[in-house]
This record gives sequence, C-alpha cells and structure tokens, in this order.
Amino acid sequence: MTKLSVNINKIATLRNARGGDVPSVTQIAVDAQKFGAQGITIHPRPDERHITRKDVYDLKPLVTTEFNIEGNPHRSFIDMVMDVKPEQVTLVPDADDAITSNAGWDCKTHLDKLTDIIAEFKNAGIRTSIFLDPDPAMVEYAAKTGTDRIELYTEAYATNYPKDKEAAIKSYYETALKATEFGLGINAGHDLSLDNLKYFADKIPNLLEVSIGHALISEALYLGLENTIQSYLKRLAQW
Repeated sequence: MTKLSVNINKIATLRNARGGDVPSVTQIAVDAQKFGAQGITIHPRPDERHITRKDVYDLKPLVTTEFNIEGNPHRSFIDMVMDVKPEQVTLVPDADDAITSNAGWDCKTHLDKLTDIIAEFKNAGIRTSIFLDPDPAMVEYAAKTGTDRIELYTEAYATNYPKDKEAAIKSYYETALKATEFGLGINAGHDLSLDNLKYFADKIPNLLEVSIGHALISEALYLGLENTIQSYLKRLAQW
C-alpha cells in the first residue's frame, strides 16, 4: 500500500494569520498520525510564512511515523535538516518568493550540485528524494545524483485529469517505469486530492508515498480531519 504523508503547511499558514498557536501545528501532527497518516511532511521556507524553524524542531520528537522535510537546499536548510535528521529530505527547486512549488529539478544542469548535497544527507543516514517533472529523459540524471527516490510533481496531472485522465497520466507512468529501471523509489505530490488520487495510485507502478496538504486540509474543513485521512487511505488501498 502506498503511504500517505500529510503536509501540514496550511495549518501553519492559518495559525500565522493571527499569531499565537491556534491551530496548533504540533497537535495536528499528533492527531493526523493517530488518525492513520503514515508520515508528516513540512516545507519550511526562508521567510517562515508558514512552517517556522521552531516548528521543525518542535515536531521532531512528535513525529513517530516518517518525518519528511521539503525545501530548496540552501546552506541554512541543509544545516537544519542535518541537525534534525528526519527520515527523508525532499529537495525542491522553488524560488524563495514562490507561492508554492512550481517545477521539478533540471538534474542534468544541476547534477554536480545535487550529487554533493545528496551525498551529505546520505552520509548522515537521511533518505533523499528529488522533486521531478514527469520527464523520463530526466530520470537518468536524477539517478546519477545518488538520490534514493524521486517525487513526481503532479500539478499537470491534477490539472488535466478532468479533461482526459489517460492523457494526464501518460508521462507520469512512463517516468515511473524509467525510475524503476534505475532502481529509484517513487513518491508523488502536489494538487492530488480525493477526486484524482485513486486513478493515479492505481496506474503508477511502485508508488511508495504521496505527500498531500492543500487539498487534504481543505477537504477536512468539510469532512473533518479523521474522516478525510481515512478517505485518502481507502483510495490508496489495493483491493
């Protein structure tokens, strides 16, 4: 069964709108795991507009499943991850002022940089993943960096799914096959939802983990957090 990691950035965004600690990022992480989430994902950014450095350290002892920290590997990010030592670090090439992640790595251009960074993390025993567009040609270069996994950037899939789901999944399926050939694990995330997740999970071979935040937290406003997490897990179940 593909694991569900809940991205709790949106909880931090809501908290920061008023200050204080309501809603509590740490309590949501504890509750999400209690309700069945198999991981907690955060994406701290330099401006701390949602997840803060303090959150990162506060969450570490509370995440008893899998702690996944995403981010652009600036030196300060690398040092923080090395200090916290989560189970997984996901490298995302987002600009500091980006509203949200909007592209995968050009692993060919950034091969040397990524190779050095990934070696540092792996020497510390931290599993690595690279955010990647659905492009089979890029997988070879991702593998050369030494990464353990890739995370498929699924915005294009989510956008095109209502129009033509077979066309929407095609490049992702091809990229996943190529990743499997190179021995890379496959994660996925961005705009996956209750509407489009099951088809994606059914069609992508060797999908190990999905990281879902915006849609899941939004849906929880209507359905409740426990019910929403359980609904996601049902869509990931292989019958």
